[in-house]
Amino acid sequence: MSDATSNANTIDAPTPEKGIAAAEAKNNPVLAADGTPLKKSLRRALRAQKLRALMLIAPLLIFVLVTFIAPILDMLFRSIENQIVSDTLPRTTSQLSEWDPATDELPPEAVYEAFYYDLFAAVEARQHTRLGQRLNYENTGVSSLFRGSGRDLDDFREDQVEYIEDFSPEWEDAGYWLSLMSGEGGEDFLDTRRDAILALIRESKRSPLGDLWCATIATCATAPEDIDIGYTPSAEVIDLLPRTSEAYADFALITVLEEEDSIAEEEPWEAVYVALAQDLAETPESELAAFSGPQAQALVDLKAGLADVEAQSFRDLFAQSDDDWVTPSPWRTIQTYAPAYTTGYFLNAADMQKTPDGPEFRPENERIYGLLLQRTMFLSLTITFSCILLGYPIAYLLSNLPMRTANLLMILVLLPFWTSLLVRTSAWKVMLQQQGVINDVLVWLGLVGDGSRLVMINNQFGTIVAMTHILLPFMILPMYSVMSTIPPSYVRAAKSLGATNWTTFWRVYFPQSVPGIGAGSILVFILSIGYYITPEIVGGTTGTFISNRIAYHISSSLNWGLAAALGSILLVVVLALYWAYDRIVGIDNVKLGG
Repeated sequence: MSDATSNANTIDAPTPEKGIAAAEAKNNPVLAADGTPLKKSLRRALRAQKLRALMLIAPLLIFVLVTFIAPILDMLFRSIENQIVSDTLPRTTSQLSEWDPATDELPPEAVYEAFYYDLFAAVEARQHTRLGQRLNYENTGVSSLFRGSGRDLDDFREDQVEYIEDFSPEWEDAGYWLSLMSGEGGEDFLDTRRDAILALIRESKRSPLGDLWCATIATCATAPEDIDIGYTPSAEVIDLLPRTSEAYADFALITVLEEEDSIAEEEPWEAVYVALAQDLAETPESELAAFSGPQAQALVDLKAGLADVEAQSFRDLFAQSDDDWVTPSPWRTIQTYAPAYTTGYFLNAADMQKTPDGPEFRPENERIYGLLLQRTMFLSLTITFSCILLGYPIAYLLSNLPMRTANLLMILVLLPFWTSLLVRTSAWKVMLQQQGVINDVLVWLGLVGDGSRLVMINNQFGTIVAMTHILLPFMILPMYSVMSTIPPSYVRAAKSLGATNWTTFWRVYFPQSVPGIGAGSILVFILSIGYYITPEIVGGTTGTFISNRIAYHISSSLNWGLAAALGSILLVVVLALYWAYDRIVGIDNVKLGG
């Protein structure tokens, strides 16, 4: 016998690949029918085949990315996103960066001044209530502070505003203001203000139509020169009247972008008059006289007249609006949450909070999310084990009955899917209540006294019962699909060898059904951990899940950041449990049949 036949693994027979390689080694490549090298032609055909396969799944892939992956990523991003504070109060947060919140001293006057101008622009952009609501999540009462002071801003330094308006009719003319502020240069300054105002306006657009409107100007943040607001700020005016220039830029941008009006027809805000009075008070007459604009003498005369008008400090004005503004608490909150990204939501989700000294736990009576997470895990595991105990015998029975009978009983298993989830949950509420069907039957049988009826609703027991009933089919179906593939001959063989019924079941049948138990357990546990309708109806105060708080923050409190943080933590916990299950049991052992 030859070596070739005695050792098949060492056969050195010619193959197409070896032929192509040998031909290329001799600089004589094998050509295809069109004259191109065969290897190149094969690569091209394989690439075209892969592209065709990709095109077939592209619609589904795009649909999943747009409707599933993108919303989840956007929601998770909200758990760290915190740009509303810095976008709405850019000058205030800049000034607060130099203030030490650890002391009991109030911020300097410069902070109150910057806050006045920022808050005025936020009020005009209808954004101050959203900012107050955001900060109210961290410091209860801040929201009412922003709303109340926002209504009072028009009266700040009212004497100065009225004096300027009465000084000359020109100061109430929109065109006069436009001619004062316009000139050549200063575009960089206006672009900076435009970016801040655009960010502010985008935050205020929350309706679907508003989001669509914002999308049409989304490029303005990177190319702000595309927006024509009707004037170019004068570099000379910016140097001479810096506060007035900023306040007028805010007025112009919000008037054009938000209100869609013309600055040539709209009189400036009161904040612009206040800023002008401040600038005139600090600018020497010689600089005003050197101003090249036609309003130079008018500015000199106005400065002389305003010298006799008393100007209260911004701190005193805010103190008159609300005493809380002269306490460190709201300023600490603003400074703490000034960064564009924050861990505050995750700290809140872990029953902690950010402080000037770093993260710390909340008081004992305010720690609810850790308790809710523990309760969610416990009830989900309990429901999963309940479904296993109730579903295993049913699946075993279905898999061992004749096909005709099994199909008839399977209809009963699937019957709950044909009934609304809300109807099934409400039915349990009727049955489990103290005057419900179950208690009435127990009283009629004499097992329970009429005055000591069982409390089975609005607690954890009601949640377990109702959710076990709802999720039981999700446990039965995977177990049945696996059990129906177990050959009956294995059981008969074990019995023929002398094994008892229990030994046959435990040593032969049960190990083969474990993949079905694993598949059903994962399915039921994942579904139960995210349920919130059933616990909301039958759970009361002790049977609700952490998903109920997530739903509350999304739909009621609108604290989407905290809801996203809670959802992220829940996702991490589920993935950790999934990893542990894979390490202990092995995900490869999970089957749905076959």
